[in-house]
Amino acid sequence: MSGVTVRVPAKVNVQLAVGAARPDGFHDLANVFLAVSLYDEVTATPADGLTITCEGPDADQVPLDRTNLAARAAELLAARHGISPDVHLHITKDIPVAGGMAGGSADGAGALLACDALWGLDTPRDVLLEICAELGSDVPFSLVGGAALGTGRGEKLTELPVGGTFHWVFAVADGGLSTPAVYGEFDRLAEGTDVPGPAASPALLEALRTGDTAALAGTLANDLQAPALSLRPSLAATLAAGTGAGALAALVSGSGPTTAFLVKDAEAAETVAAALVASGTCRAARTTTSPAAGAVVL
Repeated sequence: MSGVTVRVPAKVNVQLAVGAARPDGFHDLANVFLAVSLYDEVTATPADGLTITCEGPDADQVPLDRTNLAARAAELLAARHGISPDVHLHITKDIPVAGGMAGGSADGAGALLACDALWGLDTPRDVLLEICAELGSDVPFSLVGGAALGTGRGEKLTELPVGGTFHWVFAVADGGLSTPAVYGEFDRLAEGTDVPGPAASPALLEALRTGDTAALAGTLANDLQAPALSLRPSLAATLAAGTGAGALAALVSGSGPTTAFLVKDAEAAETVAAALVASGTCRAARTTTSPAAGAVVL
């Protein structure tokens, strides 16, 4: 086989409920993932060793060594089957880098599926999901797509029904935010308080099931928003610019610094995106929809 290309989506956390830090340093989560139609593509081709290249917006920020989740995915899959991870992985980026939209996790899931097809392994899906969980908390959802509730540290997925199409605008910030730093700030802000156990909102799950945009807007929640704003106060101006332009709701996406705006329809998305760019509070604005399919071989 000359090569395999896999397309894999970005995500937004429409609810991210965070529990207290566990002894292992992770946090229990109730993480409602929604895949959105911004995509990276990962192409796997035969090679004499493991190499990575990358193109697209902010490609210069993507590591091209074994710390890249795509490389680690190839290594873990090869190890499971007792073969050498001989593959060249080319990543075409369109998901914002270090933006809280799981771009790195998407590349890991994409590489895993691409290598499995290239090497003709036919690895069972439950084994692929085990490898995804080993790679990182967000990687299993990148493989699955659609909508899902992630529990544990986010890796244990229950797929969720979605009854319609939701329209979004994402404002891309300058620079990234370290996910461990944001969780560290969460712990600092929560010090001395009783952090409740995380649970998914029944009203939010019902809004997804029925496709009710207004109801979803009233239930969006992210426990990492306050720590992200603490570390990057300028994000408050971006959130205000989007809601001032007519977004139904706004929140920091995951650990940030990308911000997400839920809007009524495609026309409203264009209006909000233009206003965000004009406000000077973000580097770019992207319009998109959800849900989107998970990783798929093209």
